[in-house]
Amino acid sequence: MDLTLVNLNMLYVKYLDGSLRRQNHLPLGPLYLVSVLREKGFAVDFRDYQLLEGDAIFTPEALCDFLADPAPVVGISCMANLMPFVAYAMPFLRERYPDRVFVIGGVGAIDIERELMERVPSIDVIHRGEGERSVPLLMASLRGGGPLADVPNIFYRESGAIRGNPPAERIAELDSLPLPSYDGLDFNRYAGHNMLGSRGCPYQCTFCSIAPIWGWRPHLRSVENIVGEMVHMHREYGVRQFLFQDEFFISSPERTMRFARLLAKEKLDITYKAFARVDLVDGDSLQAMADTGCVEIRFGIESGSDRILDMIRKDITSQTAMETVALAKRIMRSVDAFFVWGFPFETMKDFSESVFQMIAMRGMGVHILPSLLTYLPQTRLYRDLADRSLLEFCPFLLPEFMICGMERRVSVRVDIDGRYGGLFDFIVANKDIFPGFFQVDVENNVLPKLAMLEEFEFYRTDEDQCCGAHSPEP
Repeated sequence: MDLTLVNLNMLYVKYLDGSLRRQNHLPLGPLYLVSVLREKGFAVDFRDYQLLEGDAIFTPEALCDFLADPAPVVGISCMANLMPFVAYAMPFLRERYPDRVFVIGGVGAIDIERELMERVPSIDVIHRGEGERSVPLLMASLRGGGPLADVPNIFYRESGAIRGNPPAERIAELDSLPLPSYDGLDFNRYAGHNMLGSRGCPYQCTFCSIAPIWGWRPHLRSVENIVGEMVHMHREYGVRQFLFQDEFFISSPERTMRFARLLAKEKLDITYKAFARVDLVDGDSLQAMADTGCVEIRFGIESGSDRILDMIRKDITSQTAMETVALAKRIMRSVDAFFVWGFPFETMKDFSESVFQMIAMRGMGVHILPSLLTYLPQTRLYRDLADRSLLEFCPFLLPEFMICGMERRVSVRVDIDGRYGGLFDFIVANKDIFPGFFQVDVENNVLPKLAMLEEFEFYRTDEDQCCGAHSPEP
């Protein structure tokens, strides 16, 4: 094998009552990469950490054991919630496998590459951005012992210094990508089949951690190519549920109608779920989606206050949100509405307007998903935070997007599992590279808003609260 590639993007939530919630999703990014690398002649050993059983999988020893007998190059893909775990485990991995080259990929290290490599000497390379073009070049250099200076999208070590190479040109023609590699995967162990509809989003929302990664420039896959993959996956592998998790799959009513018309012609016995903006759908396109198997539409509303919507550059109004959500609920089997709370500039009056809208939508039968604000390094909101010393770690309250499985939950509140105290000490000691775990003014900004949400039962202990990266059952 040339490369052992590990997926560490996962949903793993433990509760104080001892119950455990896991929802495995096909890891699209790593599987696209496996497909491209195999086409280029590299032997790839793919391992999915989601499938590891047990109650104590977030220890350095567990990760070391999972990586038993790895290839000369070890790539680990993770999101921000598990980036501290990977960084914390790296010295153990280096001790266990001293002659391997360790490469970190995925979105977890975005905009903290240099700081992370400075503090974690065990990391050899960090890859940033799309990997289908640059990772084969990286593997060729590593396998042949060549220089890394000409490999785009990477940070690496050279003569005691950390170097950063320029980014590669974006892949505009997403149809040119091969299908992800599914060789050896057991589809029965996954909740649904993730689908790539687009990469990137043009909207400037200041709290968003995804659009900045793509430079606020979307590239769309053709609807013909998307439907072709759905037909292939259904007939070849028996896939019956598809998940469109990207932000811009639904980019206009016209594109959605074209997609629905093509899908309808195939007469597939499938369902699908998708994210959408309230200003990019209409009654006809929503009905066309429902008629072709869409059972769940998920909207990012973020706030019921027009003042806050303007400040976070959401480019919608609260009236548009109400009208579209009400329309969607009349058509779709299931509608989700996401709200972000805890903005430092959000007054209690602003927040009351959000809560009022949440109550109104809940009365329509909409599933409301409030999410505590996450300060990730690439967000404009974090970059514009004038005094970062104001960030506080709250040991009993973590943003939903940062839940990592090393804490136990009762509704929104958490209790840090004593087995992982050292890891959270590591997070607190490195606030500048893991700011997503921190909040501004917990006492006066966060807790009063949490109290209002709990008063109106938006964080009930008997209701599953799922982060936006995964899709709960309808």
